[in-house]
Amino acid sequence: MRNTLILICMFAVFGAIAQDRRIDFEEYDLDNGLHVILHQDNSTPIVNVSVLYHVGSKNEPEGRTGFAHFFEHLMFEGSPNIPRGEFFKIIESAGGQLNANTSNDRTFYFETLPSHQLELGLYMESERMLHAKIDSTGIATQKEVVKEEKRLRVDNQPYGSILQETFSRVFEGTAYEWTPIGSFEDIDAATDEDFKDFFETFYVPNNATLSIAGDIEIEQTKKLVEKYFGEIPKGTKDIPRPTVEMKKLGNVQAEVFDNIQLPAVIQAYQMAEQGSEDYYAMQMLTTLLSGGQSSRFQKELVDNQELAVAAGSFPFALEDAGVFISFGIMNMGKTPEELQSAMDAEIARVKNEPIDDKEFQKLRNQIENSFVSSNSTMRGIAESLADYHVYFGDANLINNEIDRFMAVTKEDLQRVAKKYLDPENRVQLVYLPKSAQQKPEDEKIEDQ
Repeated sequence: MRNTLILICMFAVFGAIAQDRRIDFEEYDLDNGLHVILHQDNSTPIVNVSVLYHVGSKNEPEGRTGFAHFFEHLMFEGSPNIPRGEFFKIIESAGGQLNANTSNDRTFYFETLPSHQLELGLYMESERMLHAKIDSTGIATQKEVVKEEKRLRVDNQPYGSILQETFSRVFEGTAYEWTPIGSFEDIDAATDEDFKDFFETFYVPNNATLSIAGDIEIEQTKKLVEKYFGEIPKGTKDIPRPTVEMKKLGNVQAEVFDNIQLPAVIQAYQMAEQGSEDYYAMQMLTTLLSGGQSSRFQKELVDNQELAVAAGSFPFALEDAGVFISFGIMNMGKTPEELQSAMDAEIARVKNEPIDDKEFQKLRNQIENSFVSSNSTMRGIAESLADYHVYFGDANLINNEIDRFMAVTKEDLQRVAKKYLDPENRVQLVYLPKSAQQKPEDEKIEDQ
């Protein structure tokens, strides 16, 4: 009884925090189509300036994979007014931090600065949007940077190819078939004109959201936004929006030989796109299976049966589709068949056994705590506002999306598990050490 009361109290506290943390904002469009979102919080002298371009690997034409991620790097090369290689130096010398990231659906740039440097952040992002330096020198430089990143994060990273191997099978024949890192061959084959055309198509104000959060004054900031972005021309080219139509996978199984010591089992199921009703239940199901040390995969696969040294699940809810990935890295002396069977058993348990009230309440608390934490920084708020606007057409979900999670019932968890986690609609990969790969000469010996 005492534990139940503690859980109820925690839920009430998190609910109060969420209500007290309401995020007010203003949003509007410039004449050139740039969407602007402003959030004022004068509690600390920090401001975050971010620009989200609605372009990711999904928008790349076949044979030009990796372009969106390449531009994540290329657009730090400078402009006619920012010398090559100075972008990071200028922001960091002003006491700021900056970075960017690319997904299948969008590219996101940000600077976090002392609030008196707001104008600097706006200037830098406007320079990037108006006339980023797209020339042969910068292209050659960033080709090597991107290639090295791929070597480090994918080719030479143990298990680094999991997403690439998974997406190519789950999304075969669609615009989600490749991951943002792309391929060396496509980047090398592209011309300077190919890169310029990509820039002129996607990195335009009518395909961007400027989101500013922090120690600002709204009216003054509006004037600065107009000053730096108002005269940037609207893009004139059609912006491709590929559609992704999924088909049933069947039971796809494959072995992948990698530079690893311990084998792994990867199970990937198709799931609903982000923002759909089932998406919220699948997110909560992920937390149930792998959210922390007391999660089901951790307790059963790692602690109790000692089949795996690590196990978990994570959903990739994309703009037009989704994939739910479960994994286990095998313990010494165990077999892939044993681990697969145990993973299947935990999935079957979710399908067939209702979750009890205590575990469900704990799950709700974890979800609400994560939601509050994601908007605890100015960067987090700016990114959330932009994401909600672009993907859902409703930036106010930053305040009320939690209601969608809280509307998920115990029965919903069982329902989506049965609907999506179907062995006849999944890709299962078994990762094995390269040393286990059969060589051609071994095959000849066996044939004799």
